[in-house]
Amino acid sequence: MIPRSPLDDPEQAAHAWARYRRLMRFMMGVTVGVIAIALALLYKHNGFVSIHFFIATAIGIGLTMLLMSALMGLVFLSSGTGHDESIRDPLDDIPGPDRD
Repeated sequence: MIPRSPLDDPEQAAHAWARYRRLMRFMMGVTVGVIAIALALLYKHNGFVSIHFFIATAIGIGLTMLLMSALMGLVFLSSGTGHDESIRDPLDDIPGPDRD
């Protein structure tokens, strides 16, 4: 039988997803700040090269940071709620030399 995940409880799931959204809002602010600093440094060192250069840089930094934030946030959500411990590993039933 598969054990129930703590995220099956609607109250606990709502709390966990609210924390995830709060983390993503914070990281959106950090991302905007990093983009502004990066663009300012690029302009300071290179001058105005091309608007496309600055747009591509902003999109590249922004998407990279937000994707990293989203994936790490899901890892924190899964680990922090106990969802990781609720799985059943089918390999636990197989005896082997490296198993306890």
